[in-house]
Amino acid sequence: MRILVAGATGAVGRQLVPMLVAAGHEVTGVSRTAGGTEWIRGTGAQAAVGDVFDRDGLRRIVSAAAPDAVMNQLTDLAGADGAANDRLREVGTRNLVDAAREAGAGRFVLQSLAFAYEPGEGPADESVPLDTGAAPPRGATADAVRAMEEIAGEIGAAVSLRYGVFYGPGTWYALGGAVAAALAGDPGAPFLGSIAADRSVSSFVHVADAASAAVEALGWPAGPVNVVDDEPAEGRDWVPVLAAALGVPAPEASDARTPWARGASNRLARSRGWRPQYPTWRTGFSS
Repeated sequence: MRILVAGATGAVGRQLVPMLVAAGHEVTGVSRTAGGTEWIRGTGAQAAVGDVFDRDGLRRIVSAAAPDAVMNQLTDLAGADGAANDRLREVGTRNLVDAAREAGAGRFVLQSLAFAYEPGEGPADESVPLDTGAAPPRGATADAVRAMEEIAGEIGAAVSLRYGVFYGPGTWYALGGAVAAALAGDPGAPFLGSIAADRSVSSFVHVADAASAAVEALGWPAGPVNVVDDEPAEGRDWVPVLAAALGVPAPEASDARTPWARGASNRLARSRGWRPQYPTWRTGFSS
């Protein structure tokens, strides 16, 4: 299969591109930098320099690749700017889907979120509505998730991978990353998430497992699928384990809880045959 990967040098992309090449696919990776394209070529894939906000340039890249499937693994997290990331989700996905449709791509795999569901008790499955009525900035993020999934759905076979919180190489949760700095008390640490040791529940996914799900999603039916590990957990359980793995102090535990922080269920992904290499953060954080 001919596959174009946008966001090929991000935390998931760096895991994903080699997997696709190893599986025998003809891969074109898109990066915004010449250094990124050099890394892509080193994996055995084709590479192109491009910006998803450059509609005409993106159309030329996608047309030249003539992909059967397009994967959107784009993020804009370097500056910890949630509004910029939401813009990328909406405008970037719009441009990429338009280019993919024009090039005749029949499948689309999208990086989405498993922590944008409405508040409730217990891990959310894919039937739970997105939290679009929430106050900003959360409501804006949920709106952006809904918009990008609807846009992706314009391609008939579109799978929205609702990922849990990423950890592993290249993420904020890696050794020396933004979370370690925040836990160590660095007031300038760029971090958008929550690291409170409270009763708020999170679901995690290692970037290698996120990538393996994207590969498998090439054969999945259209629609959203939660891609998370097997153990949603309260912050007072996972934060001390992460802090120990990073070699930094853990914050004091509390009984507070963010209502929408409920975790997510991976039952649907497992029913389709996906199995995480890192089924729990308990061992994954230190691997």
